Amino acid sequence: MKPCRIGIIGAGRIGKLHAENIYYRLSQFMLAGIADPCVDREWAQSLSIPLITTQHEELIHHPAIDAILIASPSAFHTNQIIAASQANKAVFCEKPLGLTEEAIQACLTVVEQQQTLLQIGFNRRFDPNFASIHRRVQLGEIGHPHLVHITSRDPTWPSMDYIKTSGGIFMDMTIHDFDMARFLIGSDVVEVFASGSVLIHPDFAECNDSDTAVIQLRFKNGALGVIDNSRQAVYGYDQRVEVFGHQGYLLAKNQTQHAVHYFGRHETRYANPLYFFLERYQEAYLAELESFYQAWLHHQPSPVTGNDGLQALRIAMAAKQSLQTGKAICL
Repeated sequence: MKPCRIGIIGAGRIGKLHAENIYYRLSQFMLAGIADPCVDREWAQSLSIPLITTQHEELIHHPAIDAILIASPSAFHTNQIIAASQANKAVFCEKPLGLTEEAIQACLTVVEQQQTLLQIGFNRRFDPNFASIHRRVQLGEIGHPHLVHITSRDPTWPSMDYIKTSGGIFMDMTIHDFDMARFLIGSDVVEVFASGSVLIHPDFAECNDSDTAVIQLRFKNGALGVIDNSRQAVYGYDQRVEVFGHQGYLLAKNQTQHAVHYFGRHETRYANPLYFFLERYQEAYLAELESFYQAWLHHQPSPVTGNDGLQALRIAMAAKQSLQTGKAICL
């Protein structure tokens, strides 16, 4: 098996997750380097990473590195993709692809010119349950899809420092759901209407953000969608998907801490959902990198393209505009 020598830009929570997955569970990769201005050298050394640096350019221009995994703050993504693409590296980039449509379009122009393999980290596509729904919708099991309903609620809200730079709930949280809606229905979104409130913590209002939201979608093929979000579900990480069609519907329920149900005289009990995304999407994080490796090895098209990243951002921006204006926004 030909190893893919990969360097990771960004050693925060998601960068460390990918690094540890590669080191412990994805032997088809060789973890060649990691770059972060505040890199934890002791942690990096525990993974036997040969190149530990504060300068991401060292990874991008290193002749012995085949691919770059970008897990840096969102504002840096497009410029780092461009640099890696021009250095003839394959690129895996965490969401969002960028923060403006103009920056993304410029980035994708370079990617196309360089014929770069670029995969966007919409890991939920690779969750076994959601992937099964997608496949079965494509096979026509429920006929023509009419409705998609996505529930996505975090167990606790993020720090205000994060909120100040994340781009808001639609950019840092719902963007996964926007991509999932397109993925499951198999059609682009043409209209967005969003409602939002501050019901959990008043600091969200100070950051001009919402902590609770409902978004309605209209797809090019006529299907409709509803997404509901909350920054705080006290019972755990609430992740459910339903796709309804004229011949039936498909439903993916929550992954729970265990599968044992208690039935008694006066009550029935069962486990709460898994606590957060690291536990809930563990298989998906591995599967998306396996898919990236196969595309790199066999020179295949990206399973999650730059256009997928662009469309998710366009929906997120339209949702923000809808929230501000109180009107439906056409894409």
